[in-house]
This record gives sequence, structure tokens and C-alpha cells, in this order.
Amino acid sequence: MAQKEWIPSGASRIDFEQVADSDQFRQFLKRKRKFLVPMTIFFMVFYFLLPICTSYTKFLNTPAIGDISWTWIFAFSQFVMVWVLSAIYVRKANSFDEEAEQIIRDQLKGE
Repeated sequence: MAQKEWIPSGASRIDFEQVADSDQFRQFLKRKRKFLVPMTIFFMVFYFLLPICTSYTKFLNTPAIGDISWTWIFAFSQFVMVWVLSAIYVRKANSFDEEAEQIIRDQLKGE
């Protein structure tokens, strides 16, 4: 896949230190962190809940549907959760990429 060209022609180089010091970039990082940290915490808790609950409790070993226990349902839900979180992340990461490119464009205009 071809990379999008977003650096204007005639721009000699990008001063990434200037970009990193800009208020616009700091706000961008804050928004990105505000999305990534809760999502990561949710994923880790949901992921480690299965081995913890199966090791230290008995409620997941009870039948849910016929002979299928809650453990199997919870384990299957983890696969679904991974696909859903991946789709959410890809969509959000694309918007983060566009925003980062816009920040760099704005910094280049300010040269």
C-alpha cells in the first residue's frame, strides 16, 4: 500500500522537537493517552479474569447451557472482545494518524 504524501513540496525538513514542544501536540498526546490507557486496562482485566476466576472460584464451572459451562462462554467472549477492541483501535488509530499529520502540516506552515 502506498504511503500518503503529506509533507508539502519545498519543505526541507521537519523540526520534530518543535512539533513535540507545541501545545497542539501535547493536547494530541493527552487525547491519545485518554483513549489507550482505559482500553488497555479493560483488556488486561478481562483477559486475566478467566484464569483467576477458574483457579480461585467455582462459579465459572457451573453449567450455563446444557453441559457447556460458563468457562467456555467466557473464553469464547474473549475472542469476540479481541476482535471488537481491534476494530475500535484501528478506527481510532486512523484518526490519530490523520491528526498527527495535521499537526506536522501546521508546524510546517509556521516555518
